[in-house]
Parts: sequence; structure tokens; C-alpha cells
Amino acid sequence: MRLTCKASSTLAVFAVSLSAGACEPLADALEEPTQFVSPGSEFMAQQAPQVQRATASGARGPRMDPSEASGRWPFYWTRAAYSGYGRGGWGRGGSWATDFPKGDRQFLFVLKRLVRLDAHDWENAVSLADPVLRRFPVIYMVEPGYMDMTDSEVAGLRRFLDAGGFLIVDDFHGPREWTQFAESLKKVFWDRPIVDIPEHDEIFHVLYDVDQRVQIPGQQAIWRGVTWEHPQGVPAHWRGVYDDDGRLLVAINFNMDLGDAWEHADDAYYPEPLTALAYRFGVNYVIYSMTH
Repeated sequence: MRLTCKASSTLAVFAVSLSAGACEPLADALEEPTQFVSPGSEFMAQQAPQVQRATASGARGPRMDPSEASGRWPFYWTRAAYSGYGRGGWGRGGSWATDFPKGDRQFLFVLKRLVRLDAHDWENAVSLADPVLRRFPVIYMVEPGYMDMTDSEVAGLRRFLDAGGFLIVDDFHGPREWTQFAESLKKVFWDRPIVDIPEHDEIFHVLYDVDQRVQIPGQQAIWRGVTWEHPQGVPAHWRGVYDDDGRLLVAINFNMDLGDAWEHADDAYYPEPLTALAYRFGVNYVIYSMTH
């Protein structure tokens, strides 16, 4: 696997190294996963925010603290909170809350050091039905294979995307979860198909050139020595929904788990090349959403 980076060397100073070690072949990473100790792991552990930020609970899920001035920050990394019948998010509010808040917090920490983005320091989860959703340019959705949106959430997501918002979808696997997600998204975009994102699409090249795309596995898959979480979820797919002008509205990472790679960037057992690749995808998505 060959990865070329357009970013200057100053951008490489971040928690998960994007230097030579991060561009080694994927096969090598999976053969000896324990040897890949991220050079940035200790740095991340020391520098990432450690304070548990107070969050409001309720139907809308945790979100910005009311004391934060509205519009103070140009960018918030925002998690989409939705209704569903999922696995309960391990006590954190539902399947939408998987890897929350650590995965979001670590991605945001790296993002702010890779690009000059005036971003809020903390994770931010907002219901799809909340009118405030439209003030955030990007929302991140996980485990949509367990999603069952209400009518107000469907309408809220459509308004958000029609207004120029960008949706990143991640962490779902296998045919059953795909069917559930596709049926849910059809309620939002009954007039737009889901298609494969072509290799030449600018989203793969807006900051980092990712010449070859490989499956980003969850942590449990790494423990099993494989890259897939579902027996029928072996091929990774990058799919999306476009508007009439060819702008990507929805970036879908199917049979992948970018969030786990972000969350476990400080885990020596998780292969660093995969973590670095997951961060590249995430950064490209954000840059694309802010420039298109």
C-alpha cells in the first residue's frame, strides 16, 4: 500500500505519526500487530484533554454546555444522536454513542494539530431533530445499522444536508446492517441514490492522497487477527450520495470502523498504519466538507 501526503512536514507533528512508519504495507502491520507502538501514543496520553466535561442528558443526548457562547467557535466536531433499537451504547445513550466520547475527542485533538482549524476543544453530540444541528457543517454518525429515525429526525437530517451540511457514516457491517441503513437513508433521500465513490473523487485527495484504500478494522477484529467484524462484511466499501452539482453530501464507510482506529490510537496493539490511515480519511472528509 502506497500513501502519499500533500501536507507539509509541519503537519506531521501529531499524536499518530504520519511519517514513514505510517506508510508501511498493511500486510506487515497485521502480521505483527504488537510491534507497532505509535510514536505519538505517549504524546497523546500527555496532551489530550483528560477532564470529564459535564454534559446534559435527555432525549437530545449530550451536547454543548449551555454556558458556551453560541457561535463562539467556527467548527464543532459533532456526533449525530438518533433513535434506534441498538446495543445500548454500553450505557452511554444508544448505538449512536459507540466510541463516544473518547473516539471523537482523540480525532478532534489530532485534527486541530494537522490543520489550522479554529475548533471547539470538546466533543459535541446533537440530535438529528434539534434545529441547532444546522449550525454545524459536519456531523458524524456511527452504527446506523441499528438506526430507526423518527419523522422529525428524518426531516432534520434532510434540512441539514439540503442546507449544505456534510454527513460522515461509519462503523456498520454486513448485509443486515446495510439494509437497515439504506432503508433509513432512503427516507431522507428518496430522490438520490447511494453510489460507489470513484477513486478519482477529490475527497480522497483534498489534503492526503490515499492511493489505495484498505479496510479499517475495529479493535476486536484486530484481536482476532482479521480486518472484518462480520463474516459477510469482508470487502470495504466507500459509498456516497451526491447532489445535482456533483458535490458529495454523504460519505459512507461500510464494513469499516474509523472510530475504533481513532479511539485506540493510544493502544500499542492497534496497528499504527491503520490508525494513521483512519486519521487521513477523517481529515480529508472535514477539509472536503469545509471547502466544497
